[in-house]
Amino acid sequence: KDPFILHRNEAYIGVLIDDLVTKGTVEPYRLLTSRAEHRLLLRHDNAELRLRDYGYHIGLVKEDVYQSYKMKKEAFETLYNQVNEFRIMPTEENNAYLKSRESAPLFEAVTLADLLKRPEINKQDVLFFTQKIYNDDALEQLEIQIKYAGYIQKALREADKMLRLENKMIPHHIDYKLVKNISSESREKLIKIRPQTLGQASRISGVNPADISVLLVYLESGSLNHVV
Repeated sequence: KDPFILHRNEAYIGVLIDDLVTKGTVEPYRLLTSRAEHRLLLRHDNAELRLRDYGYHIGLVKEDVYQSYKMKKEAFETLYNQVNEFRIMPTEENNAYLKSRESAPLFEAVTLADLLKRPEINKQDVLFFTQKIYNDDALEQLEIQIKYAGYIQKALREADKMLRLENKMIPHHIDYKLVKNISSESREKLIKIRPQTLGQASRISGVNPADISVLLVYLESGSLNHVV
């Protein structure tokens, strides 16, 4: 079987292993959130969404547990769609409620999702407007997904960009002495650590972005094909 690898945008253990492999350590390593550049994606509320499928496919999650997870996931997706479609009308009752929450009144209809973006409106207000009972964990995840939607989308774009670098493999037989125009420090670090991908190389302390660009050009130029 292929090795199971968790990337830096998928789990904190992926950050830990990648740091130890690419950066090394001369003192006890503590995994802090500040070490994870994708920490907005590594939240406690979405841990099951990030990892349950992996656990099931490698045999760590039982069938009944996985089916229960799928039901919760479908229920959340339904709730998310409903909140984005549910319209709040500017009625006296609704505006009176918003006033009690110290929130501005409505002058036109808005979706519940738009209303939830207001800082003073939270998951409990969803219950008032929909008059339905929802799982508290689902409501918490809903609130986070909607309030931080812009930041989360930006983080996802950055993660996709990094993933493209991760997928760019560096041949194991590469001779870094033949790569021109990279700094001596970068060359020494690359020779010592021998990263497997450009993504790993970009996180090595002392290897700067300019050197990564040079290495990318070298790999795509076909220069390696002429090395025997």
